[in-house]
Amino acid sequence: MPDLLDLTDPRTYANNDMDEVWRRFRADDPVHWHPATERGPGFWVISRYADICAVLRDDARFTSEKGNVLATMLAGGDTGAGRMLAVTDPPHHTELRRLLLRAFAPRPLEGVARRVRRATRLLLTEAVERGECDFARDIASVIPLATICDLLDVPEADRRELLTLTKSALASDYADPDAGEDRLARAEILLYFADLVKERRASPGADPISLMATAELPGGRLSDDDIVLNCYSLIMGGDETSRLAMIGAVHAFMAYPDQWAALRNRAVTVESAGEEVLRWTTPTMHFGRAAVADVELDGRTIAAGDLVTTWLVSGNRDESVFAAPDTFDLARSPNKHLALGYGRHFCIGAHLGRVEINAMLDGLRTFVAGMEPAGTERRLYSSFLSGISSLPVRLKAAEPVGWEE
Repeated sequence: MPDLLDLTDPRTYANNDMDEVWRRFRADDPVHWHPATERGPGFWVISRYADICAVLRDDARFTSEKGNVLATMLAGGDTGAGRMLAVTDPPHHTELRRLLLRAFAPRPLEGVARRVRRATRLLLTEAVERGECDFARDIASVIPLATICDLLDVPEADRRELLTLTKSALASDYADPDAGEDRLARAEILLYFADLVKERRASPGADPISLMATAELPGGRLSDDDIVLNCYSLIMGGDETSRLAMIGAVHAFMAYPDQWAALRNRAVTVESAGEEVLRWTTPTMHFGRAAVADVELDGRTIAAGDLVTTWLVSGNRDESVFAAPDTFDLARSPNKHLALGYGRHFCIGAHLGRVEINAMLDGLRTFVAGMEPAGTERRLYSSFLSGISSLPVRLKAAEPVGWEE
């Protein structure tokens, strides 16, 4: 029974058919009370699309400042509350988001987008020449981190270590990771950016870190700690969603060859395919909120102070919104998925993430004629992220074609 599953345990997601679990929640208990566990207090589980949207857009009765990741919320809250964009409420959220959008809007990202497309095609042509690769490690892990590091102007020599740390901070390749490994990884990321912020204070550039270091907000300048926390948020968000969506796309293409053929034959656009990849994979499974007032939802009373989790991964399979939601359909339209969030906290890097995913899809249809498994895949163990950490594949080269950088 779904109500007997422990949603705080990362093994739950690796060991169960979660599509069926969410289907039963939506049908029988869409506003479900999850009892307390050894990991923390009880919390609400919201599984229907409409209810998820209602919670995420209701800034008056739900706050982000108790955390937005289940594990963090259960541990007592987020140390970045009120300072880090993802766990900040208006008006500070509005001011900080407006500042960062200066770096993440489509026009400022034009040069970054060109470099993404060039790097993606180079990685894919090299992988095709080898004939075999771990798509997760050798390709999908490289592009998003390189892109956000380009944007933040992180030195090349530091990037591989940052990737390792980001993976450890929110998920694990193993069911029983070393105790405290995630906390240690988060601490190391924060320490790294503390040093980088000091450098940008002394010698600012045009990157978002420098932007935060020099901006005058209505509440005054951001402190070093505030900037470090937002760097942490940007590096984590900028890496995980795109990377896991890309890996999930290749996994889906091998499972659904008709959809791979539709992409290769250009029966669907890259843009349409990218949106379905996001819906299908939904790398970020949930966002959390805390009620600041009593709220009635589907006949249940969410009391002020209660923790609430909105399960995007369930909303993106809601039968009342998506026709045949368990079908991978690159031509799906409309496709108003929740993979990048909803409301005021809609992903600030949404445009950049779409650029990365679409570049990968375009590169695949251009340089790869076919793909097949070359080993055993490995799934993440996480109560927050959904996806694959290792995906060995064999790639068959397409007929050579010219391409522009």
